[in-house]
Amino acid sequence: MDRALERTKILSNHLVQSSSRQILSTNACLSYSPPELAEVFDFDVKEMRQLLDGHNLQDRDWLFNIIMQSRLFNPTKRGEKVFVTPDYNQTKEMQREITVKRIDYLLERGVFQGWLTEKGSQAELKKIALQEVTAIFDHSLSIKIGVHFFLWGGAILFFGTKRHHDKWLRDTENYVVKGCFAMTELGHGSNVRGIETVTRYDSNTGEFVINTPCESAQKYWIGGAANHATHTIVFSQLEIDGKNQGVHAFICQIRDADGNVCPNIRIADCGHKIGLNGVDNGRIWFDNVRIPRENLLNSVADVTPDGKYLSSIKDPDQRFAAFLAPLTSGRVTIASSAVYSAKVGLAIAIRYSLSRRAFSLKPNEPEVLLLDYPNHQRRLLPLLAKTYAMSSAANYLKMIYVNRTPQSNKTIHVVSSAFKAILSWHNMRTLQECREACGGQGLKTENHIGHFKGEFDVQSTFEGDNNVLMQQVSKALHSEYIAAQRKNTPFQGFGLEHMNKPCPVIPSQLTSSKLRSSQFQMDAFCLRERDLLSRFVSEVSQLQAKGETKEIAFVQSYQLAEDLGRAFSDRTILQIFIEAEATVSSGSLKNVVGLLRSMYALICLEEDATFLRYGYLSMDNAAAVRKEVMQLCSELRPHALALVSSFGVPDAFLSPIAFDWIDANSWSSVHQ
Repeated sequence: MDRALERTKILSNHLVQSSSRQILSTNACLSYSPPELAEVFDFDVKEMRQLLDGHNLQDRDWLFNIIMQSRLFNPTKRGEKVFVTPDYNQTKEMQREITVKRIDYLLERGVFQGWLTEKGSQAELKKIALQEVTAIFDHSLSIKIGVHFFLWGGAILFFGTKRHHDKWLRDTENYVVKGCFAMTELGHGSNVRGIETVTRYDSNTGEFVINTPCESAQKYWIGGAANHATHTIVFSQLEIDGKNQGVHAFICQIRDADGNVCPNIRIADCGHKIGLNGVDNGRIWFDNVRIPRENLLNSVADVTPDGKYLSSIKDPDQRFAAFLAPLTSGRVTIASSAVYSAKVGLAIAIRYSLSRRAFSLKPNEPEVLLLDYPNHQRRLLPLLAKTYAMSSAANYLKMIYVNRTPQSNKTIHVVSSAFKAILSWHNMRTLQECREACGGQGLKTENHIGHFKGEFDVQSTFEGDNNVLMQQVSKALHSEYIAAQRKNTPFQGFGLEHMNKPCPVIPSQLTSSKLRSSQFQMDAFCLRERDLLSRFVSEVSQLQAKGETKEIAFVQSYQLAEDLGRAFSDRTILQIFIEAEATVSSGSLKNVVGLLRSMYALICLEEDATFLRYGYLSMDNAAAVRKEVMQLCSELRPHALALVSSFGVPDAFLSPIAFDWIDANSWSSVHQ
């Protein structure tokens, strides 16, 4: 009873003013105020977008407009605005069919023209730019297109020779042939070398015979296989006269022109997923399927009509590495699309926080905008700065990829592995923070962010598990270190030239100006990378000295390997961002880019425990970094709207809470 009386008194105090006993006056109803009315644009948004997108801005805008013109992309009016967004209330089967119809629509309008038949870096950049736009609308659409062009088409382009190019590329570009890419198996994902599908050559008929020898060898997660693909690239162990020649790639038809599954092939659906339900992932079994000898993609190796195995690459390891080339293009596009997904999440969350208010800090004053709270700034603005830095990194990766040479392939492999992991992890972390920053509205599918988490989660594991990729990066750095030591030569490549210089020294006291110095920031990142590389090499060597194999030594040194992979990635991204900053002429734009660069560097310093663990920063210096991050938040706050506006994503591709969320949720909008 006493507890009930106490609770009644508390409730009464909430409802009645203690001094006058007057009922609290009601507040006026909330109204939406566009942030553009209050926020200042201190720099040229178009110039900033050019820095961010880097290439093919007109082509991107052209495709944005094409998408907005069709009912196929589900234009939906919410309040006074129209948004294009997939209808996620559809069944898995309906999502798959509408994805195909959207591809047909884009095909009719020439979107895919030249994607496989035009040569040169500009054609590749245009293809990547248009692919990035499709991912902003719907990741299923992007992946469905990507599997067809980048994996199936890329395999024919890279692994095939003229006979394959002439027969398959134009039909692939025009979707006469619908391709998929059968590499992953139930029992083997990242370990491609261990796949169990077996192909043998029958010299009596001049045919290869593909077989799934056990259940773990079934091809799994094959995008396009469940419903629509007519052909696939099969990755298989090749046996010639009883000798395993390793993994090779073959063209195999899996459906006829009427969509019927071919004889001796079995296909099953992978089922409903947490995202990407517009992609028909399937499983494939091959029961001694015969294909012509010419269907071996033979740029790396060939088999003569009488069954002799030929290859210009004698080393099996080098030959296997050559077969993984298409995965590089996949990692490039995953890294870049991850950045654009983060941009969409941040644009929505920051625009919402510039119009949504919560709590008054003083009596009779308006409630405070979410983004005017320091903790809200601290949640979103460092992620915004990271996204800017990673945009530059993605642009760099695309440029070295489209301008690749045989000499640069190793660098592209390492950088694409690192950036695919770091950028896709960043995307998932950003989407989670943006979802929470939007409160309950972040749960609504129409507001994109929550659903994007399910759609893009797969980026962490397909085209290479992120943790495995980071270990590959560290192994490559280990090899460079050992080679430089053995040959007694300077470091060259992977950006490791800084290790030829004296070891940087971090000042005992860090002032604000020092913390914002790009030289200090690079020194700190280089110090961490060189020390972790030295520690990693030493630990592996010590384990080998105790009798462990190099492979086991790498596995047991995984913690240092992970730390080193991140150190390499962070240093490379910072270096690229500094170079991008140097291209901007002096003025307000350069000043803001400088703030973003400092925020990126300092938030990395604050978040990575290795800076304290190994003593690169003292406790006092770590505290100074934390304080400076908060100061940078307050300085970036006035530019928040301009920074997300610079993303260049049309309003229709954002969501209702990014604009007039009151009107979008009004009763009058219920039956629009």
